[in-house]
Amino acid sequence: MSDQLSEELGGLLQTAKRRFPGLNLLLNSASAYEPAPIAATELAMLETQFRVNMFTPLLLTRHFAETVHEGQVINIIDNKVAYHQYPYAAYLLSKKSLAEMTRMAALEFAPRIRINGIAPGVVLPASQRTSDYLEWRTEGIPLQRRGEPAHLVQALHYLLGNAFVAGQILFVDGGESINVEGRHSENYSP
Repeated sequence: MSDQLSEELGGLLQTAKRRFPGLNLLLNSASAYEPAPIAATELAMLETQFRVNMFTPLLLTRHFAETVHEGQVINIIDNKVAYHQYPYAAYLLSKKSLAEMTRMAALEFAPRIRINGIAPGVVLPASQRTSDYLEWRTEGIPLQRRGEPAHLVQALHYLLGNAFVAGQILFVDGGESINVEGRHSENYSP
């Protein structure tokens, strides 16, 4: 990975700070998602998913901490980090790394910067998911329903408003992540 990406991200944060002098929040929500087991994972897939899901949020967090006096970083992770679903190897490894980076950065940048994460469950499913698949996934959620975008907004407001929460990953998934296996497209059979 070249230093060019880091320089570009640093410039982006400087521009944002000039445009918005009160800048105090970084929300890392971009995501690259391509399913493949380890046996089918190529270097290009790893590079893409780690660049988007881990390297960019890490570098943005670093530059945010250099740019602002105090603030908060919220990383959007995925409730799948609670599982070892190998059919999503590169994706999950990058998101699990983001979860760990969230905790590490919370220690490094406290008390000036509070850093937390949100791990959504079935809230905004991919467009290719069928209604039968979504019903099956919902049956595996202890609360027996899908989430709504408003649930994620409530989680965000909670993290933003509670000044005594740092380094936490808030799972917004109806309890799905406490299941032993977790349902996913690779163990679904209509």
